[in-house]
Amino acid sequence: MRSIALVTIAATILLLSLWIPTDSIAGAAEQQVCDVSADYSLGAEDYSEAIRRHVEVVHKHPEDALAHYHLGFAHGMMGNRKAEVREYQRAEALGLKSWDLVLNLGLAELDSGDFHAATDSLQRSVLLGENHPESHFNLALVDERCGNLADAEHQTLASLLLNPAQPDARELLGVIYAQEGNTDRAYLEWRELVRDVPDYEPARTKLAILGNPIATGEAAAVDLPPAAAVTAINDEYELCLPASEVQLRQKPARYIGR
Repeated sequence: MRSIALVTIAATILLLSLWIPTDSIAGAAEQQVCDVSADYSLGAEDYSEAIRRHVEVVHKHPEDALAHYHLGFAHGMMGNRKAEVREYQRAEALGLKSWDLVLNLGLAELDSGDFHAATDSLQRSVLLGENHPESHFNLALVDERCGNLADAEHQTLASLLLNPAQPDARELLGVIYAQEGNTDRAYLEWRELVRDVPDYEPARTKLAILGNPIATGEAAAVDLPPAAAVTAINDEYELCLPASEVQLRQKPARYIGR
């Protein structure tokens, strides 16, 4: 299944010396570290075991914000959306300040259909992680789905400014242009994307919808009036989106040592 802006991490990460700076936890009197064995399970993507071990940690140390965050992440990867949101909120309430925490919270809220809460969380993710293209890109996705096209365009361009090598962001920018009625700009964006990344099929499919001869093979060019072409592009883009935002989750930044 297609992944959007997913940061791939090695399956096993042994955490023998993970220390959190005191300014990451509001009011922390000393450095904190999450349980090594629990985090090992998280790194090995054994999420059932990670949940079990992190539950034990938070029972012993209910004010360990990092453990709540990791527990929420493991729940999210298992599809336990309510538990995921609950643990992220607990981590934040305990003072954990992390762009990826609120990004994951926003994506979990989006999965739950709460667009207002998702927008708020992802905006805070941008404020905390303005130098991370993922924050801007995921906020752009929500803005586009909510019909806030000017904001979506702004956030997509901000993401691409930080990291131009994002075919998914360039595809989204073309979709936004098309929805704004500027199919010429959409065409140019996707044409350049196909030239840079020849095997990026979503862009080829959209060029075919616009009747571009560069789209060959299975995505045969069709001839549609502009309004129908935009509708077809929107429909195709929705089909390409992941059924769940779990594909977009960021592994906890503190956990992977960023």
